[in-house]
Amino acid sequence: MSLQSEIHKKGKFSFVIPVYNHEQEVCDVIGKALKLKIPVFVVDDGSTDSTFEKIKKIKEIKLLRHKVNTGKGSALMTGWAEASKITNWAITIDADGQHNPEDAINLIRAIPDGQRPVMVGIRKGMSGKNVRWASRFGRKFSNFWVLLAGGPKMTDSQSGFRIYPLPESMNLNVKSKRFQFEVEILAKAGWKKIPVIETPVSVTYQPRGKRVSHYRGVVDFLRNAQTFSRLIIQRIFIPSFIRRDL
Repeated sequence: MSLQSEIHKKGKFSFVIPVYNHEQEVCDVIGKALKLKIPVFVVDDGSTDSTFEKIKKIKEIKLLRHKVNTGKGSALMTGWAEASKITNWAITIDADGQHNPEDAINLIRAIPDGQRPVMVGIRKGMSGKNVRWASRFGRKFSNFWVLLAGGPKMTDSQSGFRIYPLPESMNLNVKSKRFQFEVEILAKAGWKKIPVIETPVSVTYQPRGKRVSHYRGVVDFLRNAQTFSRLIIQRIFIPSFIRRDL
C-alpha cells in the first residue's frame, strides 16, 4: 500500500501550522510538511519579523493571517475553521523546527480504525543537552494538572505535535486562546469522553540562543494556574452531565 493510500484510508488530513516570528525555521518546516502531499494551512499570528514575507511566497500553502498576535490557541482555531472545509483531521506542529513533519505518519498509523481520538506525539529526546530543565519539569507539572482537571493520564501534555479530529475538537468550547489552549483541550476531551492516544515522535532542540520560544515564565505560569484552577473548580462542583456542555 502506498503512503498516500495509507493516509487516505484513515480519513482526510491537513497540516495546520501556527506561526509567530519564526523566520529562521518556518520555511523548512513547511517544505517538509508539503512532502506528504496533503493540504498545508499556515496561520501567521501577527508576526513582526520577516516571517510573513517569507511564507507568502510559498504558493502551495493556504496562508491565513492575524493582523495582531492573538495567541496559539486562537491561531489553531482559525486554521481549523478553514481546514475543516476540506478535511476531517488536522495535524498540528510547531513552526520552530523541533518537530519532523514526517513523523505525522506515525501518528496517523496509530489511529485505531473507526475511532476519532486526539493523537498526541510523545517527544523522545527530552533529556538532550539543549533541552532546558524548565521544559522537562514543565511537562511533568502539566501532566499532573491535566489529570487533576479531568483529562487523561498523559506522558507529554505539552507536545504541540498532534492530530485533532474535526469538527469535534472545534466544539469543545475551549476558553484559552494562548498556550493554555493545548492543555485545556485535553481536559475538555476527557470531559466529552473523546479518547486521547499518545505515540512517540522525534524532537530536535536548537542550542540555546537559536531556538525561538515565546513562553514567558511568570506571565504564562500565572495563565496556566488560572486555566487549571478554573477547570478543577468546574470538575469538582459541576456535575459531569452539565460540565460536558461548558
